[in-house]
Amino acid sequence: MSSPTPNGSAMALNNGSGQEPSPTQTLTLAPYGFPHDKLKRRQTQPGKTPLVLVACGSFSPITFLHLRMFEMASDFVRFNTDFEVCAGYLSPVSDAYKKAGLAAGYHRVNMCSRAVEQSPWLMVDPFETVNCNKDGEPEYVPTAQVLRHFDHEINTVLGGIEGTDGQMKKARIALLAGADLVMSMGEPGLWSPADLDVILGSYGAFIIERSGTDVDEAIASLRQYENNIWVISQVIQNDISSTKVRLFLKKDLSVRYLIPDPVVEYIDEHQLFQGLQDQSNRDQSNSKPNGPGAEKMPGPSSTPQPTKN
Repeated sequence: MSSPTPNGSAMALNNGSGQEPSPTQTLTLAPYGFPHDKLKRRQTQPGKTPLVLVACGSFSPITFLHLRMFEMASDFVRFNTDFEVCAGYLSPVSDAYKKAGLAAGYHRVNMCSRAVEQSPWLMVDPFETVNCNKDGEPEYVPTAQVLRHFDHEINTVLGGIEGTDGQMKKARIALLAGADLVMSMGEPGLWSPADLDVILGSYGAFIIERSGTDVDEAIASLRQYENNIWVISQVIQNDISSTKVRLFLKKDLSVRYLIPDPVVEYIDEHQLFQGLQDQSNRDQSNSKPNGPGAEKMPGPSSTPQPTKN
């Protein structure tokens, strides 16, 4: 069982079999369902609070750094907190985000799905990419609403996580992000105070340090939330970004070993990020199904948010 999106119109794209469609298959529309096949439903560590990590972003395309962020956070949680990680989720942003180089939502979901296929605990939630208004047009979903969505699906619909004593416990939902995101949260006017109170006050964030960013300075302006912000150092610096990968692809350079091999193959198969025109625009005119739930050219975002990789 899963809840509908706020407007009840979100749909997912598949071929009716639960498998990724081949290039020759016709995409059909199916009701959205919350993925929870890799969610640890019963804790193994007594006295710990179950934790679910959620990374929101463009993932256009997903890189090894995105995946490493989860592994770094998992190690940090294991050695430095009273949490037990029960799952990690990638939540690709809506097409309504209107960022240069943003591939169509279903492509980004498919790339992320291929990247985490072999992971025992990472999943992809298409919620943001399939959230549409009554006219079937993509709607931007603020980060605070995304975290509420996970809270509802895991703690209300699924009933939480079973503790080692057999009692059901509420899972802690937390945002996983890079240092640039928390720095943007300290900039006046960029995030609404109400959203910040939900993200950092109600849920919390695990922040991966990045070279060239002053996390301490950013956190100083968010002092009221300091107990809900965990900063994780990068022992091995990694500055791979989706922007750099797209630039390599545009110049017809190899991106192998910068991103997972299944993602490289998917990009080659669908010829993504290779032209001057945004791939998302080409897809919207050439290869998208019509009708409710199909991605269309989005309108302006109603809630300004910082740029996402």
